[in-house]
Amino acid sequence: MYTVLAAELPFFERPETWVGVAFFIFVGLLIYYGVPKLIGKALDDRADAIRNELDEARRLREEAQSLLADYQKKAREAEDEAQGIIDQARREAEALAAETRNSLQESVVRRGKQAEEKIARAEAQALTEVRAAAVEAAIGTAEKILKTKAGGETGGRLINEGIQALRGKLN
Repeated sequence: MYTVLAAELPFFERPETWVGVAFFIFVGLLIYYGVPKLIGKALDDRADAIRNELDEARRLREEAQSLLADYQKKAREAEDEAQGIIDQARREAEALAAETRNSLQESVVRRGKQAEEKIARAEAQALTEVRAAAVEAAIGTAEKILKTKAGGETGGRLINEGIQALRGKLN
């Protein structure tokens, strides 16, 4: 068998030459039909799509940060409002407790005065009853004494006049 080295063959008979020629024809056809423009356009479109996605992602991130800031602000405002409500309730409770204490003290003082007035009335009534009993006893005693010492019609008249005078002075 006979083997020929590629370096010994003439230029147009070498396979590398025809591979090179076919390559240049292929590249020429690609250029003729505008494949590089299509590839460039496809790459540019892909780059624009990626850029748009990045811009959209950036916009969504900024929007999310804005929403987060709004929610944090609303949470702080709600906490402040809740604390204000708690403070207001505490103040109202303290005011109500103070008012209740004052009302209770006034009620105790008023009831004390009522009790003192009731005691004073009871004392006055007891004193009146004691005086009435003393008057009745004095009248009865005076009547007995006058009946024994003064007799007749004059004694009866004196007794009645004395009783009437005594009742007027003691009551």
